[in-house]
Amino acid sequence: MAVDWLSPTVAEEVRSAIPRNYNAATHFIDRHLREGRGEKIAIIDDRGSYSFAQLVHRVNRAGNLLRSLGIAREQRVMLCVADGIDFVALFWGAVKIGAVPVPVSTLLKPADYDFILRDSRAPLLAVSAPLLDTLRPVLNDQPDLQTVLVCGVPDVRGPRLRAFDALLDSADERLEPVPTVADDTLYWLYTSGTTGKPKGAVHRQDDMQHAAELHGRKALGINESDVIFCASKLPFSYGLLCAQAFPLHVGATTVLTAERPTPEALALLIERHRPTVFCAVPTLFGRIVADLQFDPLKVGSRLRLCVSAGEPLPEAISRAWAERFGVEIFDGIGATEVLIIFISNRPGELRYGTSGKPVPGCAVRLVDSQGVEVSAGEVGDLWVSTPSNGAGYWNNRTASTRAFVGAWFRTGDKYWCDGDGYYHYAGRSDDMLRAYGMWISPFEIESALLAHPDVLQAAVVAVPDLQGLPRLRAFVILRPGVEGRPELAEQLKSWLRERLAHFKCPHQIEFRSELPMTSTGKIQRFKLREEAQPG
Repeated sequence: MAVDWLSPTVAEEVRSAIPRNYNAATHFIDRHLREGRGEKIAIIDDRGSYSFAQLVHRVNRAGNLLRSLGIAREQRVMLCVADGIDFVALFWGAVKIGAVPVPVSTLLKPADYDFILRDSRAPLLAVSAPLLDTLRPVLNDQPDLQTVLVCGVPDVRGPRLRAFDALLDSADERLEPVPTVADDTLYWLYTSGTTGKPKGAVHRQDDMQHAAELHGRKALGINESDVIFCASKLPFSYGLLCAQAFPLHVGATTVLTAERPTPEALALLIERHRPTVFCAVPTLFGRIVADLQFDPLKVGSRLRLCVSAGEPLPEAISRAWAERFGVEIFDGIGATEVLIIFISNRPGELRYGTSGKPVPGCAVRLVDSQGVEVSAGEVGDLWVSTPSNGAGYWNNRTASTRAFVGAWFRTGDKYWCDGDGYYHYAGRSDDMLRAYGMWISPFEIESALLAHPDVLQAAVVAVPDLQGLPRLRAFVILRPGVEGRPELAEQLKSWLRERLAHFKCPHQIEFRSELPMTSTGKIQRFKLREEAQPG
């Protein structure tokens, strides 16, 4: 079935709104003063609230600070900074001087930070003070790193360490944007690969405005009166889209917190700030709807819209949420490499258990292994073409040519389309796992398990729990003479927690005498998934 959902009118309208000479900071930051929003609250974080005028001045100070430390056009600035005003100021300050912000998760391990620092060749790292000790082991032997800005402390001592707060206070709050063009680089985000090595996805200056316009404003109806809270953090594409692109595009207020999104923390935050739009991953929606401490009268008092992405949203959670809180969740699918959520349920077009329909302005294809489009109801590999498709992966030609084919990005997801045009998730084309809204390489977890002296073989899969949410399960063959006791399973979990980010650690470890294998000796993970299905 050849279906082209690309609307030339919508796509061209978005493209024509962005001139060739374009610095994204002029649209997302500076514009708000010209449009009279100076006194309106732009950001609320754990320390307070900031008007659009205060945001503009803080971004300008951050840009001047980065420039004073020798950061030049197109140089990378790595941000390992907790969600809050400092992250926003550094991100947009870098953009305004033509530098390239590279946000990274605050949940990674030293080896991950070491790889990204070397791969990006960032001469400057900004890090929140509580995270400094995690990064210290990898800072001394970096060939390109010159300065480490530490956020949240009045003073700091050590080679190359500088206190961000003190330097920011003395920086000039006037800054003209560096002339850039729409095809210049805006930012990088690192995404996991099948071997566990992150890949730097490169996005252009105009990508964020395309995504915010097509999905945020046109499809979801995000507007200036909204207060938006996204539980996904800013170093992830979902968080960057919903907590920065959406609100700064329309002049709305965004709520940011450095706290981990536990149900307890969210209950207090939602009651305090009363957002109108709440964005989260399905796992978090499931935990909230099952937690009786959430008062429906308080949670749903102002909420008008909920957005889900990161992994498929089970129908049971979506229905339970709407019944309890009186607000619909609009599920969709996006990708770090395209930024935008390109297939989405939206107001007036919600169908439970599906990812929705293609967002106008985005084109999708379902193809077989030969690249031929499949018929309605048949499962195919999902390809997408959007105005915000990334430029490729930094310094990785092999991965770029495999994933980016002309104007199309091969998502690695399998879908099928029903007769009404709604798209249904059908798994992955590779062995990558999706859990907690993040991509996880089974190879990385299996390699960490195999490093344990008692482990002979290991395989990791994602298995749905009783709510339909994916949970990581490891299947382990032990070395001869080692007994598979519950105590050993707990020891292996502790072993993994010391070596991997917490979201990569399996909830369950099951000992086996053998694993299903192909005739060529490859583990058949699909058989393990089938065996482990609940019920």
